[in-house]
Amino acid sequence: MSRATQVAKLADREKTAGRLLKSSADKFYDPDIDIDWDAEIPADLSFHPEHRISLYGTELWDRMTPQQRLELGKHEIASIASTGIFFEVLLMQMLLKQVYKHDPTTDHVHYLLAEIADECRHSTMFGKACKRFGVPAYGPRKWVKQLAKVLPVLGRGPSAYAAILVAEEVLDRMQRENMVDPGLQPLIRMVNRIHVLEEARHVTFARQEVVQGMAKAGRFARSYHRLLTAVVSYFVALSLVNPEVYRAVGLDPKQAWKAAKNNPHFQETMRYWGERIMKFLAETDLVGGPGTVLWRRSMLLAK
Repeated sequence: MSRATQVAKLADREKTAGRLLKSSADKFYDPDIDIDWDAEIPADLSFHPEHRISLYGTELWDRMTPQQRLELGKHEIASIASTGIFFEVLLMQMLLKQVYKHDPTTDHVHYLLAEIADECRHSTMFGKACKRFGVPAYGPRKWVKQLAKVLPVLGRGPSAYAAILVAEEVLDRMQRENMVDPGLQPLIRMVNRIHVLEEARHVTFARQEVVQGMAKAGRFARSYHRLLTAVVSYFVALSLVNPEVYRAVGLDPKQAWKAAKNNPHFQETMRYWGERIMKFLAETDLVGGPGTVLWRRSMLLAK
């Protein structure tokens, strides 16, 4: 890459960062102030749309009572939210590494710090929501948490941003639907609305980093980024619903999780949640090769 091209790309990065910083100042939410955590939890409203619950349409679902279905939706949304916390923490680690390596006087670094501040508030917001609803913060299974410790070491460049984008954009697609659903709890809708509005900046920034990174990646680097993105995204997708949520409604976790993974309705939900990010990843040459089998097993890519 020529010196002139490098300067142009840095200028473009600074321009984007400056615009996003202005947006951060204009659209800023503090969950401690902007959410009424003591508000009533209506007994007749759902926590998660029924048709998006993992067991919807299965024989197990047909045998469940309306109260069990409502309860399962509450525990699944808690699992998704707490898994979101986990991946936001990983993102913050990677962003801090970028701050450490770059000029702290630039808008680029200032935006990185602004995004870290956003993610701190989001993680707090998700944790407070789980606490308010009286459900565990399930998060990913223990072995996934242990395996994820290597991501900040292995993840670099476009694959680092791409893998986190999968977690963020899958949640974003889900939350855009939920935040306008009058049948859901007001607290759920408000949490989703705040996250969607602020996460739009993060997606814009990360997508630009992916596009620029892949544009200058060589053949070997492209293969590496494709495979790492597929591996991490596979664990992201399969971590959204922790099988322990089924125990809360009297179901065997192994049996119920097997039914969920084989459930055409849930498979279609996962494809819907991942539709936008999968299109973007395909356009940037991050889908293909040996990782394709993992994309299909994640249910984000049609078989």
